[in-house]
Amino acid sequence: MPDLLHLLQKLSVPIFLVSSMLAMGLALDWRVLIAPLRDVRLVLVALALNFVLAPAFAWLLTILIPLDRGHAIGLLLLGGAAGAPFLPKLVETARCDFALAAALMGLLTAGTILFLPFALPLMISGMQADAWGIARPLLLLIVLPLVVGMLVKSRADPFAGRAAPFFGKVGNASLLLLFVLLIALNARELVGVIGSGAIFAALLYFAGLFVTGWLAGGSKPEERGTLGLATSGRNFGAALVPAASSFQDPKVTTMIIVGAIVCLVVTFLAAVWVKRRTACQVA
Repeated sequence: MPDLLHLLQKLSVPIFLVSSMLAMGLALDWRVLIAPLRDVRLVLVALALNFVLAPAFAWLLTILIPLDRGHAIGLLLLGGAAGAPFLPKLVETARCDFALAAALMGLLTAGTILFLPFALPLMISGMQADAWGIARPLLLLIVLPLVVGMLVKSRADPFAGRAAPFFGKVGNASLLLLFVLLIALNARELVGVIGSGAIFAALLYFAGLFVTGWLAGGSKPEERGTLGLATSGRNFGAALVPAASSFQDPKVTTMIIVGAIVCLVVTFLAAVWVKRRTACQVA
C-alpha cells in the first residue's frame, strides 16, 4: 500500500500539470494570453517581485531565522522557482483576471527556466544546476500542454469548449489528491521539522510575498489580487528538480515539501480573502 500511495503521489503531479494546462489552453485564445503582457509596468513589477524580491526575502529569512542548512537551502530553492502551475486555479478561486494569470504563469515559468540554473549557484555555495534538467519537465508538463490546448481551440473550438471542463475537473481532483498525499506520506518528516523554525519561516515567506505582491499591484483590484497570488505561489515542482539532483541532504527536499503544503494553504486562503475583499470578475 505505501508503494502504491507513493506512485499515486508521483503520478498526481504530472497529471495535475498536464490536465490543468490543457484545460487552460482549450479555454484561451493566444491573443488573450499575450494581451496582458503589453503592460510593460506590470511585467517589470512581476519580474522584479519574483526574481529579485522573492529570492532576496528567502535569503533574508535564512539569516534572521536559525534554520538547519538543508532547510535554508530548500527555502532558497523555492525563492528562485516562480510560475506556480496552480496559479490559474488560485485566480479562478479569487475571481480575478484569468487571462492575466495565464500570461504571468507563462512569463514566470520562462523566467524560472532561465533564472534557476544561473542564479542559485551564486546564492548557494557548492551548488551546480543543470539548465536542461530544470527546463525539460517545465517545457513538457506546462508549456507543451498549454500550446496543444490553444492549437486545438484555434482549429476545433466547439470540441475545445466541451473538453476544457473535463480536464479542469481532472486537474482539480489531482491537485486535491496531491495535497492529501503530501501530508499523509510525509507525516513523519513534517513532525520532525516542528520546532526547527522551518514551518514558521515558510508561513512568513508566503504570507509576506502575497502582501507585497498585493501592495505592488497598482490600483486595479483584479491586478492586485492576481499579482499577489502570482508572487506568493511558488513552483515547488521546479524547486524539487535541483534539490534531487544537486543535494544529498534529505532536509532540502523536506523543506520544499513543507513549503509546498504551506504555500497551498496560504495561497488558497489568500485567494478566498481576495474574493471577499474585491469585486473581481473572471476574465
